[in-house]
Amino acid sequence: MQEFERATLGAGCFWCIEAVFQRIEGVKSVISGYSGGKVENPTYEEVCSGRTGHAEVVQITFDPKVISYGEILDIFWKAHDPTSLNRQGPDEGTQYRSIILYHDEEQKRIAEKSKSEVSKNFDKPIVTEIRPLTEFYKAEDYHQDYYNRNRNAPYCRLVIHPKLKKLKLE
Repeated sequence: MQEFERATLGAGCFWCIEAVFQRIEGVKSVISGYSGGKVENPTYEEVCSGRTGHAEVVQITFDPKVISYGEILDIFWKAHDPTSLNRQGPDEGTQYRSIILYHDEEQKRIAEKSKSEVSKNFDKPIVTEIRPLTEFYKAEDYHQDYYNRNRNAPYCRLVIHPKLKKLKLE
């Protein structure tokens, strides 16, 4: 029986980080959603208001025999600017914060070590939060697999495609 693990990460708009991890070998699924807030079952509109406390995140299911949690985090650090507080590119607000939501104490240990090690690669301090995952709420269906279904949308062409190209994923 195959054993998969999960990682829950926020790095700005979930459409961007979803598109990145969908292209990584060993990743079995990527679900866009909301976490880290105080409202149960929030809607996109509620999260965008900034009043729920949630971040846009993705929940990644991966095969640890192919890719480790540490390698997932290595990609996470490269896929966004972890020194930018509550902002990624054109997206601004607490819902776009950089956050690692760990599933267990081992993930917490790996995340803290990874953050410490990668911090030397940045001129400014890393503002990424590392917190325990409490709840994950799947985003509305129209947010799932967004880039793959909407490649010609302006946001996809102007923001996501260049990110994928920079990471050599497209």
